[in-house]
Amino acid sequence: MPLPFLTADRAFDASAEDVALPFDDHDSWRRPYRPGPWRVAAAATLLLLASFVLLAAMIIGVAGAPSGATVCLVLAAALIAAALRLLRVGAWVSRHGVRRVAFFRTTTVAWSGTSAVRTVQQPVKWMGLPRTVQGQALVVVRQSGEILPPLATDHNADFLGREEAFERATDAVEAWADEYRLG
Repeated sequence: MPLPFLTADRAFDASAEDVALPFDDHDSWRRPYRPGPWRVAAAATLLLLASFVLLAAMIIGVAGAPSGATVCLVLAAALIAAALRLLRVGAWVSRHGVRRVAFFRTTTVAWSGTSAVRTVQQPVKWMGLPRTVQGQALVVVRQSGEILPPLATDHNADFLGREEAFERATDAVEAWADEYRLG
């Protein structure tokens, strides 16, 4: 049963699947696509595990072992931090440039420092694992000719099984590059 009201990010009767996020402020860093279901499921699983560890910390603390409770609290904090970082992984754009956020590293390139942003056919990692498959990747080529690791692939946690969303996201990033690289 559809609810007869508007939501914050889409109009009534608009499909909620794979709709790109709106961009009102071009100066702030934005992800031009929604996090994929695999990424959200992994983060939710980590948060669920963290809740069990926090419950264990409480039980251990009440039982009178503060060192064990402290270890559990630190472990829960690490799981929560990992879940939040996992949700931030991906490509981010702004008027200033493009940012590739990986789990342990973030690389930012100004639009003036890029010579091309394009989608290429190449072997890509399946869900970030060592196994590679033939797929598409969104790559940034710097002015020096250096090709950065892919911003997004059609087989990562955001786009696995969502080819149309990958196409829309790559088109959006390429449009940002075309708009801000020259001007």
